Amino acid sequence: MQYRISAQTKGIALDTPLLVLASTSIYRRELLRRLQLPFISASPNIDETPLPNETARLTSSRLSQQKAQAIATEFPNALIIGSDQVALLDGIQIGKPYTHKNAVDQLRTMRGKTTCFYTALTLLNSKTGAMQTEVAKNYVTLRDLTDEEIEAYLLKEQPYQCAGSAKSEGLGIALMSSMSGDDPNALIGLPLILLIKMLHHENVKLF
Repeated sequence: MQYRISAQTKGIALDTPLLVLASTSIYRRELLRRLQLPFISASPNIDETPLPNETARLTSSRLSQQKAQAIATEFPNALIIGSDQVALLDGIQIGKPYTHKNAVDQLRTMRGKTTCFYTALTLLNSKTGAMQTEVAKNYVTLRDLTDEEIEAYLLKEQPYQCAGSAKSEGLGIALMSSMSGDDPNALIGLPLILLIKMLHHENVKLF
């Protein structure tokens, strides 16, 4: 297994526990770097298929836990961060589109409507087995987009690895008429407000 190591170590106490991000997402890595803590990222390689009759909140919570647990044996003395995001529109879960056609279909379905994004966060202490899991909830309303706008946006940003087919941290913000919720960072993929609280419970100080 290959790992990515953050270079931001300046000013961090030597007794700070190793942080491991159970994701290789560049967006989650960039968000975690804001906390200026050293960390390693590793791919959990799990099946992200929702279970039958599973709510969006439960899907995101379960997968965030599974991601953290999947790499726990590789890091037996660490704080492991797992996160997963599921979008819900009209009672139907919306995942990553992966292809251009799927992204077009998603945005056509979402335009003019409000989608709820559930972003679950898990912090697992692999030494003690203590696990914290919470969910951030955010709402995004898209403008009544034309087919031409959808096509032009997707060709420019190609957000095929993003649930909901739009990057709020990028040009995708131009598709939106409003955003609200628990933490704007959660929309990008990592609820930093929740993470800071969980790290505090594990006696990790940022200052």
